[in-house]
Amino acid sequence: MNAPIVHGGGITAAALLYGGQPEDWLDLSTGINPQPVAVPEISVRAWHRLPDAYLVAAAREAARDYYRSGTMLPLPVPGTQSVIQLLPRLVRVGARIAILGPTYGEYQRAFASSGHAIDMVVSLEEIDQRHALVVVVNPNNPDGRTFEIARLSALAKRMATWNGVLVVDEAFGDAEPQNSIVPELAGSANVVVFRSFGKFFGLAGLRLGFVIAPPEVLDRFEGWLGPWAVSGPALSVAASLLRSDTTAIRQAITERSLALRRTLEAGGLKIAGGTSLFSLVDHEAAGRLHAHLCRSRILVRKFDYAPDWLRFGLAADAAGDARLLEALQSYDA
Repeated sequence: MNAPIVHGGGITAAALLYGGQPEDWLDLSTGINPQPVAVPEISVRAWHRLPDAYLVAAAREAARDYYRSGTMLPLPVPGTQSVIQLLPRLVRVGARIAILGPTYGEYQRAFASSGHAIDMVVSLEEIDQRHALVVVVNPNNPDGRTFEIARLSALAKRMATWNGVLVVDEAFGDAEPQNSIVPELAGSANVVVFRSFGKFFGLAGLRLGFVIAPPEVLDRFEGWLGPWAVSGPALSVAASLLRSDTTAIRQAITERSLALRRTLEAGGLKIAGGTSLFSLVDHEAAGRLHAHLCRSRILVRKFDYAPDWLRFGLAADAAGDARLLEALQSYDA
C-alpha cells in the first residue's frame, strides 16, 4: 500500500506509451472544471513579498463566507493532498481508522504508511468505538456516492461519545453547496472538513485548498505545514474568486456534465455514478476500451482495484464531446 498511486492527469506518460505530443491529447482523466475561470489581477506585492498576514486574513474571511462556516475561519493549505499526509498525526500511532470506500486512495496510503490499522468499510453502520478517526469523501470519488447531512451529523455526535474524529472530504462539493455539511457541523469539536479550490474554479495548478475545523486542530495543521505554506498569489486569487458570483461557473459545469453523459450514452456506455465534474462507467472490457481511447489520444482514468471501471472527466467544449464520441463509436469489442 506504500507504492505511489497513479492518478489522473498523466498525459506525458500516456504520450510516451501511445505516441503523440502531450498537446495532441484530450485529457478526460481528471475531475477538474475544463473551463478555467479568468485569473483576477494579482498585485506585484503578492509576487514580491512573502505572504503577509493581511493576505492570509483576506483569504480566510472570503473562505468563511463562501463555505458558510460561521465564526470559524478556514485554514488555507497548499492543496488538500498536503493535509491528507498530516491526518495520521491527529490520532495515536496504531489507532484504528475507518475509510468509506472505495474512494480516493491517498487516504489509505497515508494511514498505512504511518502504521495505523485500517478498515475499509462500505456503510456508516460499520463504524464503532474501535475507530479513532473516520474518513468520508462526500460526494465520493469515483462513484459519486453521497450521504445526507443528517446522517453525517448523527455519526459525528455518535463518535463524539468516544472522542472519535470525523473527516469529511468535500473536494467535489462546490457545484452543489446545499449538500455541504459545513454550515451544520462547522462548530463540532470532532469534525474536520477538507475543501478543494482548484477543481471547481479550474485552477488545480494553483495548489490550494482549505481546512475547516476547530481552532486547536487548525493550529496543529498550521504548525505542521510551517510558515508561508500557501503562496501570496494563491491567497490573492482565493480572496477574489471566493467573493465572486459563481452562478455562471455552476451553470457551465452543469451543461458540460450533461453533454458528457449524453456522449457516453450515445457511445453505448453504462454510467454507474459520478459527480458534476466526472462520470463513472462500468464496462466489462474497461482495460481494452482504455487502451483504444489512448490510441485515439484520449486519456481517461482507470482503476487497479476496479478493473471494470473507467472515469471520464468533462471536455471543454462540443468539439471535445464529438472527438470522444467518434472514438467510442470506433471501438470494436
